[in-house]
Amino acid sequence: MSEEGSYGLWWLVIANSAIFIFFAFSFIKPKTKTDWRSLGAFSAFVVALFTEMYGFPLTIYLFSGWLTDNYPAIDFFAHDNGHLLHTLLGFEGNPHWDPLHMASNIFIIIGFFTLSSAWSVLHQAQKDKALASTGLYARCRHPQYIAFIMIMLGFLLQWPTVVTLMMFPILVFVYIRLAKREEQVAILEFGDEYRKYMNITPSWFPLLHIPKSSMSETDNQGEES
Repeated sequence: MSEEGSYGLWWLVIANSAIFIFFAFSFIKPKTKTDWRSLGAFSAFVVALFTEMYGFPLTIYLFSGWLTDNYPAIDFFAHDNGHLLHTLLGFEGNPHWDPLHMASNIFIIIGFFTLSSAWSVLHQAQKDKALASTGLYARCRHPQYIAFIMIMLGFLLQWPTVVTLMMFPILVFVYIRLAKREEQVAILEFGDEYRKYMNITPSWFPLLHIPKSSMSETDNQGEES
């Protein structure tokens, strides 16, 4: 593909952004301000990503001199060569089948699955006015934000850009702040019940094995309700 045919495809920017934002929206079904903030942060990342992927390749223009000097035989404005890590790490062949792209797909798929599973538990708990402590919430306290981070990391593996690389740590910080704010609200609402939950459930690194004590406590809570 030539430079002219590879970019300026704004309909693809709009279509791909809309698809992934709609997927995220359908999985989390935002209701609270925090829900909308987390979705908004993710949406900004997605739009920035697809703008460079199909619209205007800002990163390639910024580094075109360095790329041309070091890789004179490669046309980086051909779309497949826009997968910069594929070239920089010395991979050959179709970039869609290199280890990075395969890992990217795994991160994105697992991320959306985690998002769907986490929010179904959370919204059921909100409906019941109960603490979300089952499913993925029995393994960590913020699986929904972990899911967003995994999806964004997956996209970075296949198509890193200056803008999204700058946005990623900022958005991770935003999600950490949102998580802390949610915990303060949960403490006010559930008190000691949430403090006990915090003591046995890690915030960001999921438990591989759920202790029997926490499982029995969850079962007792379900029987009491």
